[in-house]
Amino acid sequence: MQKIESGHLFLQERQEQILKLLKKEHKVMVPYLCECFSVSPATIRSDLNEMESRGLLVRTHGGAIMNTKTGQEKNTDQKIELNKAEKQLIGHAAAEMVQDGDIIGVDTGTTTMAFVQAIMKKRKLTIVTNDLEIASTLEAQSDATVVFLGGILRRGFHCTIGPMAIAGMKGIRIDKCFMATNGLTPELGLSTPDLNHAEIKKNMMAIASQVIVLCDSSKIGTNSFCQVAPIQSIDVVITDKGVDPKMVQALEDLEIVVKVCGGK
Repeated sequence: MQKIESGHLFLQERQEQILKLLKKEHKVMVPYLCECFSVSPATIRSDLNEMESRGLLVRTHGGAIMNTKTGQEKNTDQKIELNKAEKQLIGHAAAEMVQDGDIIGVDTGTTTMAFVQAIMKKRKLTIVTNDLEIASTLEAQSDATVVFLGGILRRGFHCTIGPMAIAGMKGIRIDKCFMATNGLTPELGLSTPDLNHAEIKKNMMAIASQVIVLCDSSKIGTNSFCQVAPIQSIDVVITDKGVDPKMVQALEDLEIVVKVCGGK
């Protein structure tokens, strides 16, 4: 057992470590977690109960298992604190691919929001997005021209979907699109739990000259309910050092550039 130095971990950091252990082990028990984090059983049970209430795991007798329902999707508020440090690293790495004057598409998501926060000093960008919070942040903090895709508001996810949003992309081209995802595998490519959301993503990728996927390592090797696009549609994947090296090799064998933040 690898003991985690956790004397100074905040609750949020400890829960992120628990999720990482679950990703690796698929099932964890309370005594194991107590020993890993040097905390009491009551503390671990409280963590697990709270995490279950947020849909992050499933409680079992004496422990917890991964929440593996392919159709279940956490809303934006549930996802915002997950793997926050990794998302910021990914966002900064993706920002290095943006030049002043670029026309880019930005998918909705907490990782793409971290990317947007890293490009505020870029000049004269044109940004196409269906994310309400991203559009609002750009309006307030940048000089970018924001093309917001109107449509049906997807409640809880701060974004638009539907035929009006898709119609807003008709007849335009973008240099690069920066996509989020719920799952990424060589077999299925990009996937997401929601059919309507999949259509928006698919159309944004179709109008881009280059497709860059931003996803923390917890998403790689995971499939969700609905395919967005095959793996061959992707040019670049930016992820964190928690990614399985075998998965990196599999993607590189398919001629996808994989950028690992913090080293492999």
